[in-house]
Amino acid sequence: MPAPRLKPADHQALGKRQRALHDLHRTATHVNMRLQETPMSVRVANLTRGRLQNNAVKFMPGTRDGLVINGGGFQGKTETACDAAASFEDVWHEVHHQLLPGRTPGTRDVFVPVAYCRLPVRATPQGLCKAILNVHGDPHPGTLDDLVRAVRDAIRGHHTIALLIDDVTRLRLHREDDQDTLDLIRELMDLNVTLILIGVDIPGSGLLRGAYVDPRTGQWLFPDPEAKHGKSHHTAAAAAQTGRRFDIVDLDPFDYSTPAGIAAFLDHLAGIEDQLRLLRSFTGMLTTGEMPEYLYDRTRGIVGLLRRLIEDGSTKAITSGEERLTPELLARTTIQLGDHSDLDPDAGEVPEIPQNVTPPKQSKERRKRGRNAVFDDRGERPAAGD
Repeated sequence: MPAPRLKPADHQALGKRQRALHDLHRTATHVNMRLQETPMSVRVANLTRGRLQNNAVKFMPGTRDGLVINGGGFQGKTETACDAAASFEDVWHEVHHQLLPGRTPGTRDVFVPVAYCRLPVRATPQGLCKAILNVHGDPHPGTLDDLVRAVRDAIRGHHTIALLIDDVTRLRLHREDDQDTLDLIRELMDLNVTLILIGVDIPGSGLLRGAYVDPRTGQWLFPDPEAKHGKSHHTAAAAAQTGRRFDIVDLDPFDYSTPAGIAAFLDHLAGIEDQLRLLRSFTGMLTTGEMPEYLYDRTRGIVGLLRRLIEDGSTKAITSGEERLTPELLARTTIQLGDHSDLDPDAGEVPEIPQNVTPPKQSKERRKRGRNAVFDDRGERPAAGD
C-alpha cells in the first residue's frame, strides 16, 4: 500500500519514531511504483496476450507461432512481457479450475501454464535445460540427452503452454555451444508451447541468421536446424517440421521529437508524479517548465533509467529536506543501476547513461515564483496554474 499523503505541518507534528516510519513507508512507495503502460508497451502486451490466447485454444497439430520481443537495455521488456503473461495465466487458471474444480490440501500444485527463465551469461544446452527445470522444481539428470528429455517431460507434465526465455542475445553464435542452445530453443516449439524470446538488438545479434521473412505472413521463418546442421536433439519431431515462425515486436524508448511522443512522455511523467509522496510536491512538478525536457535528456526516454533517477532523486529530496524534485536536485543525483553482475554489457543489457547533462537555466523571476509556490507557509501544494 502506498504511503498516505501528508502536508509538511502534519508530518512535523508526528513523533520522531512515527516520522521515521512514515519516511520509510514513503521510500518503499517510491521504489515500488506500479508498472505504467506506455503506447510502446501496450502494443507489445496486446500482441503477447493475443498470441498466448490464440495458441492456448489451438488444438490442431503443428508448432505454435512464437514471439520475439526486441529492445534496448532497461526498456521494460521483461516487465511488459511478464505482466502480459501473468494476466493470461490468471485467465488460464480460471479455465483450469472450472474444468478441474477442487484442490487437495498438503499437495504441490503441478499446473504451471507459464514458465519464465533467463539464459545464463555463458549459455549451453545444459544450462538452459537446468534453468527450465528449476522453474518447474524438477531434478536435473546427469547427461544432456536426459536433461532434454526431462525438459520435455516437465513441459508436458506441468501443462506448460507458454515459455518465456529472457536474455537470448547472450548467445554468441561463433561458439558451438551457443549454436546448439539456439537449436534447442527452436525445437522446444515442437511441444506445442508458445515460445517468447526476449533480448537486446536481436536483429543485429546474429540470432536471425538463416531466417527469412515469409512474404505471405510477414513473419520470420527459421529453417529446421536438422536440415542445416544434420543433427537435432529430437530427430523425429524436428524432421516433421518445415520451420518455426516468429513475429518480432520492438519495445522502443519514448520519442520526444513528435507531438504524440511528447504527449505520451508527459502522461508517463504525470503517472509517476501521482505516485510520489514528497511533502512539498505539487501538480506539474514533473510535467511543467523545463523539467520534462531535462528528464528526457538525462534518460533518453528509457523507462528504466527514468525510474532509477526518480527513485534516487526522491531519496535525496527526503534526506536533504527539500521534499520536491527539481532539475538542480536531480543534477546532483547520479543514476545508479545497482548490482548488474548478472547482466551482460557486451549484449547491450546495460544501457549507456547520458553524461554531463546540465539543468536548464531559469529566470530569476521564475525561480522566485517556483520557490514561493512550493515552500509556502501553509505547506500546501499550489493549485493548477499557480
